[in-house]
Amino acid sequence: MDNNKLITERLISLGSEHLTRPLISKSYANNEADKYLNDLELYSHHFVLACIMDRQISAKRAWSIPYLIGKEIGGQTFDKFEVLKKDYLVELFFSGNLHRYKNEMGAIFFKAIQKIKNEYGGVAKNIWSGNPKSGTVVRRFLEFDGVGVKIATMATNILLRDFKIKMQDKNCIDISPDIQVSKVFKRIGFIQPNASRDELLYCARELNPDYPGIFDFSAWEIGSTWCKKTNPDCSNCYLNDLCPKICK
Repeated sequence: MDNNKLITERLISLGSEHLTRPLISKSYANNEADKYLNDLELYSHHFVLACIMDRQISAKRAWSIPYLIGKEIGGQTFDKFEVLKKDYLVELFFSGNLHRYKNEMGAIFFKAIQKIKNEYGGVAKNIWSGNPKSGTVVRRFLEFDGVGVKIATMATNILLRDFKIKMQDKNCIDISPDIQVSKVFKRIGFIQPNASRDELLYCARELNPDYPGIFDFSAWEIGSTWCKKTNPDCSNCYLNDLCPKICK
């Protein structure tokens, strides 16, 4: 069998295994924020706001932001968030050193709250309720100010994979153009070393058109755990016997 096909089958198998695991609490921020991030019934706004903050800083820091703001304003429920003024939120981003881009992300945080309030009745989980198509969920995330394909697909994939949210299909859930994922696809020879993000997206669609995002977690795990930028730990990687090791 073709080596690329064997790698593809193994990555799909690992992704499918994760997809079918029972629902359990996950650690996104590694602190008290996880309590709220895992409760989509009462605190779905924490999940949405955290996803929107996840750029240009560590994921753990980004996913803690809604909780840290909730601590500052005296509560974690949405009614506490929806009354916040833009200027006050920006001040919180500065005083708490919440993000690398304090002005920009403070304003984006405010706009996201207003969108949840005005378009989803103050209930963020309405973004994905009612067994929607995957493309609908991705599009709704893209409608938030500052959200691009990477965040929109990441959020939709996490909802499907980790939270077991029902959707009619999976074909619009692309692989996230994450630096770790891209690095792994280059090193196993699926895309060229100088490949663009679009090439990564279309490669995953070609390999598994019904659910391109199935590669997301397994490739990210490889990239962050073993396939380091320098001194990769190939011997412990579960693709070691198949990987051509194009370490550029």
